[in-house]
Amino acid sequence: MGIIYADLRLANQARPDLEEISAPALVDTGALHLCIPEHLAVQLQLGHLKQREVQTADGKSHLIDYVGPVKLSLLGRECFTGALVMGNQVLLGAIPMEDMDLIIEPSRMRVSVNPLSPNIPMSLAKGLKYFYSSRST
Repeated sequence: MGIIYADLRLANQARPDLEEISAPALVDTGALHLCIPEHLAVQLQLGHLKQREVQTADGKSHLIDYVGPVKLSLLGRECFTGALVMGNQVLLGAIPMEDMDLIIEPSRMRVSVNPLSPNIPMSLAKGLKYFYSSRST
């Protein structure tokens, strides 16, 4: 599978008077969070919420600023999240992708809405084990 990018819209949920920003995002299901470069956090005037210890692919730990609230929009879906301020490009991790109910289509090298819920994002509010065991009774 190659590198997949998606065109995200980012906004400061607490500041609707500020313009949204369009940015290409590296899609990485091996990462959990949204990561944004510092210049985007400044442009969006995102509030510093706390610091998080983050382990990067090289195994090193770093203290990273965590900012928010960020409103993400992609393919007609939205979610609200915090963002780790790091790197030189936007990185879309698994948590916001799950929140927007998006999937990766490796053969087409793109992100798509979940075909099982094409009109509105679907979420599970209980564990899968409970979900499947309650359906059989």
